[in-house]
Amino acid sequence: MDTILKSLLDLLMSQTDWLVLTGAGISSLSGIPTYRNSEGKWQRKSPVTYQEFLLNETSRRQFWARNIAGWRFISAAEPNIAHLALVKLEKMGMISGLVTQNVDGLHEKAGSKGVIDLHGRADSVLCLDCGDMQSRQSLQDLFKKHNPIFFNKVERIVPENDASIDNLDFTSLIIPSCHLCGGLLKPDVVFFGEVVPHSKIDLCMDMMKVSSGLLVVGSSLQVFSGYRFCNWASKQGKPIALLCNGDTRADHLAIEKTRADCGPVLRHWMQLSNERIYSDEIGKLN
Repeated sequence: MDTILKSLLDLLMSQTDWLVLTGAGISSLSGIPTYRNSEGKWQRKSPVTYQEFLLNETSRRQFWARNIAGWRFISAAEPNIAHLALVKLEKMGMISGLVTQNVDGLHEKAGSKGVIDLHGRADSVLCLDCGDMQSRQSLQDLFKKHNPIFFNKVERIVPENDASIDNLDFTSLIIPSCHLCGGLLKPDVVFFGEVVPHSKIDLCMDMMKVSSGLLVVGSSLQVFSGYRFCNWASKQGKPIALLCNGDTRADHLAIEKTRADCGPVLRHWMQLSNERIYSDEIGKLN
């Protein structure tokens, strides 16, 4: 076994009740493209901010053009070995909590319990005027009904070439309004420039306090809403482990950093934990 990988697994096996924070890297094996490269830099145009979305119709069309294409990948995605390994680790008591920066819902789909979706969920759409909620798929159907030519172009895009979304002509895109009040619709996710609800942050802080350490999986931590977990753990004197294929903002805070695909590593941790539990049970019988 690789020395660096062994060092990470030894740390993870040294205690239970880890708080796990996941990012886009954990869902890449499920066909959902990541938006940053291994150096933490954007691989395409910067995302539309919350302020731009509210004030500028062109920005809203740009956002929805990307979102229409991205929803194809998210709605079709299935949990991969990394998501499934975390479910097993949770059941074995190795994980005390799970927070994700992703909006794809794959942790819940895999069977994880009590997941905190830090940035919301992409499968729900909120009316900013009346507060009505509807499913993202129902809105996708409306988009397709009103924009058939655009959809024909979108359906030719594959995950490996999703950056081409930025080259689509979205200037004539028709955006549906709320079916109840005609108000502005927005995915129930936290945009860049928007603030994570304080109630959710307080809940995450409580989870960090009762955890023995922090494991970050598949996140560059470039966004402060994720990086703050490392600040909390560091101030509490708790170990920080990073499992990511590239650079992260918290490399200087971690006591272990492994650059590797998260799926095989998490599965290995799950297998080691399972073997220990089995060994302990056998020992009790003797």
